[in-house]
Amino acid sequence: MQAGETFKPRSLNTPLDKLSRRHSGRRSSTRTERKHGRYIRATPANGRKDDIAFDATLRAAAPFQRKRIEERKKVAFSIKKSDLQRKIRVKKAANLVLFVVDASWSMAVAERMNATKGAILSLLTDAYQRRDRVGLIVFQKDRATLILPPTNSVQLAQRALVNIPVGGKTPLAAGILMASEILKREKFTHPDVEPLIIILTDGAGNVSIGTKPPNEEAYFFAERIAKNHIRSIVVNMEHESFDQGLAQKLADHLEASCYTLGELKAENLYRAVKGEMRG
Repeated sequence: MQAGETFKPRSLNTPLDKLSRRHSGRRSSTRTERKHGRYIRATPANGRKDDIAFDATLRAAAPFQRKRIEERKKVAFSIKKSDLQRKIRVKKAANLVLFVVDASWSMAVAERMNATKGAILSLLTDAYQRRDRVGLIVFQKDRATLILPPTNSVQLAQRALVNIPVGGKTPLAAGILMASEILKREKFTHPDVEPLIIILTDGAGNVSIGTKPPNEEAYFFAERIAKNHIRSIVVNMEHESFDQGLAQKLADHLEASCYTLGELKAENLYRAVKGEMRG
């Protein structure tokens, strides 16, 4: 099977989020507590005295100068703790896009795989010389398999995507659990990463890892991902005529968006990913 049609991708950027991150990246803007990055605005210091924004502090204190006559007998300009403003800085953070793909016979495997491969290679081409990375998990039969560990190498991806196992039942819970474990490991090695999980499935799991019913088990792991504030997308691959709403139900437990791509192509999938990363 070929790796799928690719195309010239556009820039992928995430929105300025409300998280504080420690290490530098090269792509998406994110707030940082360190004294590095571009100063974009100020916020009340609330007792903190590091990285003071002097311009904003002066502006905050200016309206009170007439009321501080006694203090100004000793200083030309009176500044109090309540006036202090700290700098808010932004820097570039790396993206990690982790595809989790149903490789069972329950849906049109070839079309789904070709679109996934094309989107992966296009995202990696877009991330050339940057720290963005892409990974791929497939689930089928009774297990989930990490086909492509998170990488920013187009060459490694091309080799990994040549032969992907397909067929059998749908261990949905296993795929979701593996995604959670991969991102947990990534957090230790790349603490600055902006993760996004894309699950391509009809939502109809029929194999459990433990004793819970298959879909109930999948929802349990999905809720754990949502509690960790990991952004996700579910791409509903069920035909509209047979759709039972299971993909949407999975998305609800993930607190994720659910897309229906009638004509699944790499560019459509790429645009869905890009749109979600932009929030």
